[in-house]
Amino acid sequence: MSSIYLAGQGLTQSECSVDFPRPDRLVKGNPKRDTYSAYEHPNMSCGIWQCEVGAWNIVFADNKQEFFNVIEGMVRIHDQHGQYIEVTAGQAGIIPPGFVGTFEVVAAVKKYYVVVEA
Repeated sequence: MSSIYLAGQGLTQSECSVDFPRPDRLVKGNPKRDTYSAYEHPNMSCGIWQCEVGAWNIVFADNKQEFFNVIEGMVRIHDQHGQYIEVTAGQAGIIPPGFVGTFEVVAAVKKYYVVVEA
């Protein structure tokens, strides 16, 4: 597992939280999603997330956004107009507030994430 260090505290410790996309949002497969939350703050959370191949629809609230950096694997994020970005290992992406589209895991993925809700 990759590591996240917290200033003043050292290496973070977290347990795995497992979930699956909501059935009404599934597009392809039923991928298992593992979340290792490293740090929680009232308006921000970050950690490591990994997921099996699959796709589901996403709807970000107007006050929610995510920055992520892919450690391994590949994702595609499709917008409502049929355009998509492809993010692979070593690359980063941003899902902006109010985004509506489809999150597709093309190759099993592991990523660092930072979600801000303010």
